[in-house]
Amino acid sequence: MNNLKSDEYKTIKAPAEGFFKDKASKFYSFAFPVETETEIDAHLKELRKRFFDARHHCYAWRLGADKKNFRANDDGEPANSAGAPILGQIRSFDLTNILIVNVRYFGGTLLGVGGLINANKTAAAEAIKASEIIIKTVKQKLEITFNYLVMNDVMKIIKDEDLKPEKQTFDNVCKMELYIRSTDFERIKQRFSKIENVNQ
Repeated sequence: MNNLKSDEYKTIKAPAEGFFKDKASKFYSFAFPVETETEIDAHLKELRKRFFDARHHCYAWRLGADKKNFRANDDGEPANSAGAPILGQIRSFDLTNILIVNVRYFGGTLLGVGGLINANKTAAAEAIKASEIIIKTVKQKLEITFNYLVMNDVMKIIKDEDLKPEKQTFDNVCKMELYIRSTDFERIKQRFSKIENVNQ
């Protein structure tokens, strides 16, 4: 799984949970596949509502195939004792488009910074291990319009390249919306441009 192509990235398929306990403090970890900060905010809001009596909701997330958009939040825990270890696990598994939230219930005994780092790191790792990790590809949108007379030529390219149109309307002027993986985008675009009456 490490030999990723330039337009591929690893993420998780579905939400998953992990758990870690130390000196009566409980750390419930929740991992979510996400694509936008709006989704992240919705998950955080829902968890804060669901676990309203928890002491802390620490989290980290990373977005984008380039993995450049990320954030870590300690939510009142000592600096870098919660968000950073969670983000560290996201990085060590080489994941993106993921949010991990650790919900902590304090057990009455202070764990110290080292204990907190270990607890948050372990809980996050458990949630990731409970996930199904998948490889996704970065895709670009191509909209084409064409004359009905060249339908066979257009459909031949779609069949050759194993493309699946998202939206299509067939009339005197036909329209189609395609999502093409980044590494193939320019080449396939050129193929369509060679057909007369195809506009992109």
